[in-house]
Amino acid sequence: MQTVRHLLLAVQFFSRIPVTGRLAAWVGWSPELQRQSAAHLPGVGWLVGLWAGLVLAGTGWALQPNPWMPLIAAALATLGTLWLTGGFHEDGLADVADGLGGMVPPERALEIMKDSRVGAYGVMALVMALLAKVALTAGLVAVLQPASAAVLIGCVHVLSRLAPLALMRTLPHVGLAATSKTLHIAGRQLDGKGLLAGTTWCLPALWLLCQLHTPYLLPGMLTAGAVTTWRVQRWLRRRLGGMTGDCLGACQQLSELAMLLAALVTMERLA
Repeated sequence: MQTVRHLLLAVQFFSRIPVTGRLAAWVGWSPELQRQSAAHLPGVGWLVGLWAGLVLAGTGWALQPNPWMPLIAAALATLGTLWLTGGFHEDGLADVADGLGGMVPPERALEIMKDSRVGAYGVMALVMALLAKVALTAGLVAVLQPASAAVLIGCVHVLSRLAPLALMRTLPHVGLAATSKTLHIAGRQLDGKGLLAGTTWCLPALWLLCQLHTPYLLPGMLTAGAVTTWRVQRWLRRRLGGMTGDCLGACQQLSELAMLLAALVTMERLA
């Protein structure tokens, strides 16, 4: 039952899915519960991925003869995930781009990242990330067809949410978080048990990806996600000496884009 409470708390924090009333009272809240709930971020990815997959497959079915179908389906699926999550991770990407886009000292970078206003670096990063996501998703729909692409996109949402947990496991928190709850998420390193819980959520996604057309797809995607996470980890350690809550969202977004790109390149090479 404790695992269910952690999952529901993660759903409440990382998405717009309501957990209210008596259910919210049963779940409760404490700094320790909030910290432990972060381990179930890939579980939230299942909900986001399912929603994106349904939108993608449904749009593909409705517009199948239309030559614009891949682009429309990709745009609507991306829009659907933004609505469901409130752009939580995208906001982190924009803040990190603002803070680390210029060559400023770590203290100044942390001040910029705390500012709720979005600057030029943040706008550019956000626009390019969303355009890349739509383009890569449309390419996968065109190559795989909507149903298979929906499965792949859903799995990417799950697997990419393991990347922030790797940061929480390997980097200390630096600076002040924007809110007290964010501090409880990112303020302490994730323990091995939490990382194991997050990895367990990813196992069904690995199995589903193995059922797709080629055995080369999964290794390429995992390598791309792992290398991207490793590079982000090294970059944050060098520039900030650790990570913030915004860094977790940025890492998830970059890992997601890397896995989508690896999947598209693999399928195009084998087509």
